[in-house]
Amino acid sequence: MQPPAVNHSIASADQSDIEMRARALFALALCDPAEKCGAVATLAQLPIDPGALYENDVSVPGRPALPLLVHPSQVARRSMATPEGRAALLHALAHIEFNAINLALDIIWRFPGMPQSFYIDWCQVAVEEAKHFGLLCERLAELGCRYGDFTAHDGLWEMAEKTRGDLMARLALVPRTLEARGLDVSPSIRDKLAQAGDHDSAAVLEIILRDEVGHVAIGNHWFKWVCEREGAEPVEAYERLARTYQAPRLRGPFNLEARRKAGFDDVEIEALLRMAKQGAA
Repeated sequence: MQPPAVNHSIASADQSDIEMRARALFALALCDPAEKCGAVATLAQLPIDPGALYENDVSVPGRPALPLLVHPSQVARRSMATPEGRAALLHALAHIEFNAINLALDIIWRFPGMPQSFYIDWCQVAVEEAKHFGLLCERLAELGCRYGDFTAHDGLWEMAEKTRGDLMARLALVPRTLEARGLDVSPSIRDKLAQAGDHDSAAVLEIILRDEVGHVAIGNHWFKWVCEREGAEPVEAYERLARTYQAPRLRGPFNLEARRKAGFDDVEIEALLRMAKQGAA
């Protein structure tokens, strides 16, 4: 028989190398990006207690004072034909990756009772998102900028807040919706950067696209695992959750090759195209 779960506050998680999920909560609350990424790098070395219940008694996610968060319509958008415009784009991508670190950390600590492989998978995602954030910050530095120099918006984390009490919804609407959108748009951004002569930034986008296929695949795997556990049909469950949590409408064009590599089957692709058509009507 399993021992009863014990509630822990985040205060116990700052005692360093105790347990992966506690450490993930501690890392999530860190405001300094370098410290957060450093804490992420230690997660895989730690034991996992799937049954532990944690409470966060500080504000999460931790963020630096900058960038200033604004409405999406107010985020700086500039032509990729100029270094300033490319810096604004790379900054937007860095902010997405910073949010993605927080999302992976949040799913690790927030949802108990999953197989150990669930937490190992999301630890891998957190590590790779931190790598992406670092690569983008390096490119920003080479362009004379840093993370925080431009405004940003909070769309990814807003969906995390909506789904904080529903693991199936989190899996459906963050990795399989918002992050899967990156599979659709990243190739065109990569190609435009290359056409502008910024081959170093295009190479970073290529790395991110390759890794994000794996991240969406992890989301797909665990969404379907939870659906099977709860006796839900994945396509019907996805459409219901998208309505319930007011997910962004799906719009093409879609990178169907990448989505198939990430585990979307033919039935899901057909449903995706149908939902996009209905949204455009």
